[in-house]
Amino acid sequence: MKARSSYDLLSWYEKEHRELPWRKTKEPYMIWLSEIIMQQTRVDQGMSYYFKFLELFPTVHDLAKAKESEVLNAWQGLGYYSRGRNLHHSAKRIVEEFDGMFPDNYNSLLSLKGVGPYTAAAISSICFNEQRAVVDGNVERFISRRFGVKEAVNESKGKKIIAEYANEMIPSDRPGDHNQAMMEMGATVCTPKKPKCGECIFNGNCFALKNDLINELPLKTKKTKVKDRNINYLVCQFQDELLMQERREKDIWLGLHDFPNSLSNKKEYDRQLGKQNYAFVGEAVRMIHILSHQKLNVSFQKVMIDEKSKVQIDGIWQDPKGIESTPIPRLIEKYLVENHTDLVDQKI
Repeated sequence: MKARSSYDLLSWYEKEHRELPWRKTKEPYMIWLSEIIMQQTRVDQGMSYYFKFLELFPTVHDLAKAKESEVLNAWQGLGYYSRGRNLHHSAKRIVEEFDGMFPDNYNSLLSLKGVGPYTAAAISSICFNEQRAVVDGNVERFISRRFGVKEAVNESKGKKIIAEYANEMIPSDRPGDHNQAMMEMGATVCTPKKPKCGECIFNGNCFALKNDLINELPLKTKKTKVKDRNINYLVCQFQDELLMQERREKDIWLGLHDFPNSLSNKKEYDRQLGKQNYAFVGEAVRMIHILSHQKLNVSFQKVMIDEKSKVQIDGIWQDPKGIESTPIPRLIEKYLVENHTDLVDQKI
């Protein structure tokens, strides 16, 4: 049954798979890039970033030589910025400790920062023909529905059951193609909403379809409650320059740049900005920005500065060219595009 299922799946994949650029190579660097970029990212959004990274950093050596700020600037807009930092860290390690050669097996790949079981299985199976099953959200959904997994797939017991099914199904020959076929099945046929059950080659022996549980599976426990968080920015402008700070605390957007926090009272404004050296401009701009576990309620208060030498707040004054080359969160980019068209292009 295992061999037959894999054969049917591979036959379907050969005929129906999407033409994606990273499927035309077994080069570990390119596979690694694609897997890291596509985590938590739609293919149509991630594609342009994949090409951008290959253009800016054609090899792992180029990525390792780059400054972290350059990598984060290229990553800007993808979110989950720790992925970009980990990508850069691992590139340097591959060059320094592995002489620029990618680790060629699952366990060694796991030693790289930002490479977990999923990414290690993808690289080792696709590039090195290692028999390791990939399990992502697409695979979880397909297996859960087909075999009727009744445990929550985001809990340890459910994860273990899914992994057991995945490892039973993967063949010793063409494990990389099999893994890509499993992910493709979940991404294009066994989709989260309105799956194409009529087109599925396994609809004759699908537990969820047979028992009318397509909309119920996979089971998941409730997500962590999103917490509200207030951020009040002070947007200091001197001529065509804005005062920006690098985020260095272990918090959201580590390594990216945003604005200083608003001050508490007039005395603080006089001390930090210089007495009679500043003027507030209009009402604060308010925006809401949703992260995975936080809802940010953000205000931006613009203030014009007469002499920047009197400003005591730490930071870097960035002109339009500097803003363009500085890694910033999507929220800051959105604010600038909507409120500072005099300083930035419509697309930074």
